[in-house]
Amino acid sequence: QVQLVESGGGLVLAGGSLRLSCAASGRTFSNYAMGWFRQAPGKEREFVAGITWRGERSYYADSVSGRFTISRDNAKNTIYLQMNSLKPEDTAVYYCAADYSSRPHTSTKDYDYWGQGTQVTVSS
Repeated sequence: QVQLVESGGGLVLAGGSLRLSCAASGRTFSNYAMGWFRQAPGKEREFVAGITWRGERSYYADSVSGRFTISRDNAKNTIYLQMNSLKPEDTAVYYCAADYSSRPHTSTKDYDYWGQGTQVTVSS
C-alpha cells in the first residue's frame, strides 16, 4: 500500500501561483512514477503532469505546459506541482497518484494509488 496526502491548494487570483505537495508513505516511493490529475465539477478526471520514478523526465498536458512544473524529492517521499500563471479554467480538485511503472501513464486506470485531493480555485 502507498498512502498519498496532498496539500497546498487554496484560492488564488488569476495570474497567481500555487505550489501543491503530495507526501507518500508505505511502499518504496522511488519504485513509482507519479502523476497529478484534476477534476472540475461535471467533468472527468484528467491528466495534468507526470514524472518518471527517478525524476529525470516529466510530461505535461497541453493545457498546462509552460505554466506548471512537476518535481519529486525521493529522499522526502514527496512530489510537487508548481503552478504559475493560473487561469480560472484551472479550477478543480487536484489529485496525486502513484503508478507502479518507471514512466507515468496519462490514463487514470493505470494508477494504483490516489490521494484524497486538494481544491484549487482561481478567481478572475
